[in-house]
Amino acid sequence: METISNFFSILEALELPQIGFTDILEIAIIAVILYFLLLMVQNTRTWFLLRGIAVILVFFGVASVLQLDTILFIAENSFSVIVMALIVVFQPELRKALEQLGQNKTLFTFFGGNSLPEENQFDQMTIDELVKASYALGRTRTGALIVIERDVPLEEYVRTGITVDAVLSSSLLINIFEHNTPLHDGAVIVRGNRVVSATCYLPLSQNTEIPKELGTRHRAAIGVSEVTDSVTLVVSEESGKVSVAEKGALSRNLTPVELQEKLQSLHPAVEEPRGIRLKFWKGRQKNEEEDSE
Repeated sequence: METISNFFSILEALELPQIGFTDILEIAIIAVILYFLLLMVQNTRTWFLLRGIAVILVFFGVASVLQLDTILFIAENSFSVIVMALIVVFQPELRKALEQLGQNKTLFTFFGGNSLPEENQFDQMTIDELVKASYALGRTRTGALIVIERDVPLEEYVRTGITVDAVLSSSLLINIFEHNTPLHDGAVIVRGNRVVSATCYLPLSQNTEIPKELGTRHRAAIGVSEVTDSVTLVVSEESGKVSVAEKGALSRNLTPVELQEKLQSLHPAVEEPRGIRLKFWKGRQKNEEEDSE
């Protein structure tokens, strides 16, 4: 007992700061932020940049221990320049992190931000026309790139194309992507039930894990889905297969039923019943399989 009393006496003499609830909360918040930051930069070029910065910090730490005054003087006077250089170097990663934070709907649920803007909502007829056009283009091996706008505005990409502003229909999409037509090259952007622009330029994904057999069209679809919450339909010019890019991932070789369900999931409140439509596409898919045999 005397030993324990002496131990507590020593602790009191050291006057260690008391740890309260707010201190524990701050430590937990910082730990969570660091954890998610490390997850974001894992297996990216940012990870190697951070390793390089860690080496420099260790070097300055050793200089501080050895009292290398000249090196410490240089470090202190170039601190602000180093901070500005880091902001420039990490600008793409910082922008992506802020965009992902802004796209997090959980943070804005309490403010009524959980539903799509009214002008971005489309009906069952638009879904049917998108599916019909995609597989009609696939049968003729005509490449297509159709971007569906959701919460995040795509105005910066709309401005790179030619204004169309027409009601979406399969005939319109097929004519736009027909070979040797003025509007076939580039992406079409869909907002609600309308095609707003064609021949739009999209950012290419820098993801090195994308299969090499996928070309620029698929890489552009993945690229725009990485920086926005859009959903992009891709028709391969080589195989005629239909894929969908969403949240930086590509769902490949979808059947008409799968594409119908994917588009339906974007707007679960569509009034028209799905049963008849799905039955139609399942029957059509079965007939196509029988014809191919």
